[in-house]
Amino acid sequence: MAVPWHPRPVPEATINRLVLWNIDLTLVDVSIVTRDAYADAFRQVTGRPLVKLTQHNGRPDSEIVFETLAINGIVAEDEHLPKFLDALAAAFAARRGRLSGEGRAMSGAKEALKAVSRLDGTVQSVLTGTIKSNAVHKLTAFGLHKHVDVEVGGYGEEVYPKATLLQVAQGRAKRKYGAAFDGSNTVLIGDSARDVQAARIAGAAMIAVATGRSLPAELHEAGADVVLPDLTNPSEVVAAVAGLTSPARKAG
Repeated sequence: MAVPWHPRPVPEATINRLVLWNIDLTLVDVSIVTRDAYADAFRQVTGRPLVKLTQHNGRPDSEIVFETLAINGIVAEDEHLPKFLDALAAAFAARRGRLSGEGRAMSGAKEALKAVSRLDGTVQSVLTGTIKSNAVHKLTAFGLHKHVDVEVGGYGEEVYPKATLLQVAQGRAKRKYGAAFDGSNTVLIGDSARDVQAARIAGAAMIAVATGRSLPAELHEAGADVVLPDLTNPSEVVAAVAGLTSPARKAG
């Protein structure tokens, strides 16, 4: 089993921006393995086969679990969520060897992450509906973890609206790096209208990429600051990040 790679800490004096990435359909597409893991977890928790799986569409695993139970005729009880998330983590981990073969990194994802990492004072992490352990597997399978600090991200097991989760990630980054992160120096990069709405509510800048299920017009209408067709032009991504952020101030 490969040992997870952890980026070297960036000296806090150099920090001036936080870039948060959505994962599914922004950086990777591993939908086949994800569906299989959900089916396995559902069977373990309920003793029944999974008949219907709700669309993810930028929603957290915690929300998807409850809806999946409901549309399959299971009345959710207090213990269902923690049991399902534990089962989902185990089912996904058991299939992590399939990720690179049955999934893919989105075009330009690795190059975009590397290019943004070279932007002075930038810390990159994730804001994702995926639970943390599965998020790490997804990134690691395609070598995308090398420029991401997973410690300060926001994940799908945390039962917060995505906008609140963005603010939680800002707080984690502040505690680790000693800089204040707010709407002036935080940018979210994602593919769904839900991502855009979360950024707008949290007051962060938003770069939308039209690689998911939301059309460019929907992303514009939702209020994205920048809409890109994909991540295949790293310099375009870097320019958008730089243009939407300003230097952070030292936290008091």
